[in-house]
Amino acid sequence: MNVTLTNPAGAPQPANAYYSQIARVEQADGGVLLFLSGQIAAGETLAEQTRGVFETIDALLASQGASLADVINIRTYLTDITKLDEYGSVRREFLAGTAPTSMTFEVPRLFRPEAQVEIEVVAAVIPD
Repeated sequence: MNVTLTNPAGAPQPANAYYSQIARVEQADGGVLLFLSGQIAAGETLAEQTRGVFETIDALLASQGASLADVINIRTYLTDITKLDEYGSVRREFLAGTAPTSMTFEVPRLFRPEAQVEIEVVAAVIPD
């Protein structure tokens, strides 16, 4: 097993230098697990922020030869759980097919005061 922590060139960069965007865990059988740090995005509404987050996650996964179809686990942090339907409608645009395992939490605030949503994912890339 080989573990690489990375901030891939050409993909969105972290908000600061204190964390890596991706932990890439290469398995002996050629499979890869990708652990993505929590992502936030700009936008006035929860839907705009959610869309931006999924676009960032998609770009980070693509930088590792993966896609949103490879997501096996998603954790979502919302500052207002009453807006779960708004979040869910955007999520369904990006995560089609079999739904990954999932947890959604309401939190009082995120590390950026304007952030309404933060999402982290785990993806599994299975060798052919």
